[in-house]
Amino acid sequence: MSASRPVRVKICGIMDVSTALAAVEAGADALGFVFARSNRQVDREDARSICSKLPPFMSRVGVFVNAPAAMVEETADFCGLDTLQLHGDESPEYCRAFKYKVIKAFRIKDAASLEGIKSYQCAAVLLDSFVPGVPGGTGRSLDWTIAREVTGTRVILAGGLNPENVKQAVQVARPYAVDVSSGVESGGKKDIEKIRLFIKRVREAV
Repeated sequence: MSASRPVRVKICGIMDVSTALAAVEAGADALGFVFARSNRQVDREDARSICSKLPPFMSRVGVFVNAPAAMVEETADFCGLDTLQLHGDESPEYCRAFKYKVIKAFRIKDAASLEGIKSYQCAAVLLDSFVPGVPGGTGRSLDWTIAREVTGTRVILAGGLNPENVKQAVQVARPYAVDVSSGVESGGKKDIEKIRLFIKRVREAV
């Protein structure tokens, strides 16, 4: 991380146009659409409608968990996605099969959890907190210093980030980007003021 390159911000779990456009206006670099089973899951028609209304240069990321490759590709084509975020047990070979950029997520328990990253050749890796039986979106933090041990690829930091801790997280982990969902919600819904504050804190950290 350097002062000349701001840390990118992805707001995940987007489910409606108004929230999407507000996040864009607040300065988000990417929006995430969850197609896996989740309380933030969005259907293809809604995701396509939202994506069609986004301005150019806004990254559209689809989140999938152990989905058939053909279904992932078809969904990405239909919705107008440009990046796939894979949160399951997808193999290196599976990840290499797509024409899209791929972010592979890893659930980090300790430094030993980083070993598997070396086998993947992706656009970036996402480090999320480890909770047994839960692929992501837990709202729990991980040890940010572990992120600095990853070399040879871009690192996206996730897991338990919110407006109160993201500045410190960025300063400790020095990631390429940060990813947030529940940390910018109130009552299970995206909170625009929290999104604005989250992005402001990220910008202050660099």
